Amino acid sequence: MGLRIVRVANFVTPTSGGLRTALRRLGAGYLAAGHQPVLIVPGPEAGDEETEQGRVITLPGPVVPGMGGYRVLTDRSRVAATLAALRPDRLEVSDRTTLRWTGRWAREREVPAAMVSHESLDGVLRMWGLPRFAARRVSDAVNARTVRDFTRIICTTEWAAREFRRLDAPDLRLAPLGVDLTLRHPGHRDEALRDEFVAPHEKLLVMCSRLSHEKRPERALDALAELRRRGVPAVLVIAGDGPVRARLAARIERDGLPARLLGHVADPARLSALLATADVALAPGPIETFGLAALEALASGTPVVASASSALPPIIANAGLPALDTGPAFADAVRSLLARPATTRRALARARAEEFGWDAAVAAFLSAHDAEPADAAGPRPDLAGPSPGAAASLKAVLLSKGALR
Repeated sequence: MGLRIVRVANFVTPTSGGLRTALRRLGAGYLAAGHQPVLIVPGPEAGDEETEQGRVITLPGPVVPGMGGYRVLTDRSRVAATLAALRPDRLEVSDRTTLRWTGRWAREREVPAAMVSHESLDGVLRMWGLPRFAARRVSDAVNARTVRDFTRIICTTEWAAREFRRLDAPDLRLAPLGVDLTLRHPGHRDEALRDEFVAPHEKLLVMCSRLSHEKRPERALDALAELRRRGVPAVLVIAGDGPVRARLAARIERDGLPARLLGHVADPARLSALLATADVALAPGPIETFGLAALEALASGTPVVASASSALPPIIANAGLPALDTGPAFADAVRSLLARPATTRRALARARAEEFGWDAAVAAFLSAHDAEPADAAGPRPDLAGPSPGAAASLKAVLLSKGALR
């Protein structure tokens, strides 16, 4: 019989984003291994459905002002009632701030609980203006409480693990994420699509990112302006949306930059074609974590220039270049990559991405949960797939405890 692995996450976008992708792929992997994944996330209203990643329970959560639609679970009693009704064998939490209390909830009930660290809290605090010493002091205090409350910490990169290593966290696991090597593939290159954006002599740069402060999308425009100043015929296409889009649009118009804002690209095939058709991808976020968008570019055969401050340089390795957090530095790195023969840079990018399949990521996370592949034929009766009776039974329990009101 498989384990019931209940996952709780905040700051999940409804349409795209690295965390959303990771949750979906890991859940599908847990399910395929014979376990019973349940995901609890915030939304505009309550919901409970069976999906390809297992059961997804949505609880009402308010929008965080100024963050472009992110929601959070703020009603602790409702979340606690949902957890109690589900009776998890394992708890997996993806929010080190507002959901840290769930570690205590699990410890009191002797449920093994893992906090997934996708980022450096120290880096986030410094990016928002806290001096280095103060940021480290605050992050150490918060992380020490996380280590105390949770059975183990799962980090997706060594970069994220560093701040836990300095606290001598007793149970720290590394579990890299993955990339869909079929959906993102060099074979999706589309010359007709390229003709939409650039002339034959021009170079196509792409950035796939949420357009928010912490991603520093304006640095891609800085790099573009510097490249054009140096005579490099570069054009930038930006796929993604977010709260700073209007500011980027205003600068593009004011400075006459050859850049296109596509917004959210809902068609997976079009996004795959864009990634495979570009010459270089930009990842300017200084606190970027595993960087699924960058890895998807590599899988598409497109090299990446990434912030040297982020977790990405060891991930992209020789398939791209790190750059200091300035427009000229990013421009230097772009020119260096363009100087490589196209066949070489594309082969290196694809080869690096092939080291990060989702099967390996799922296996690493299950290992961190001490969960072996299970017999999928014997799930618990109240979570036995989308059976109407089973779903109604659990829903009745949740309603009785106020979890879905």
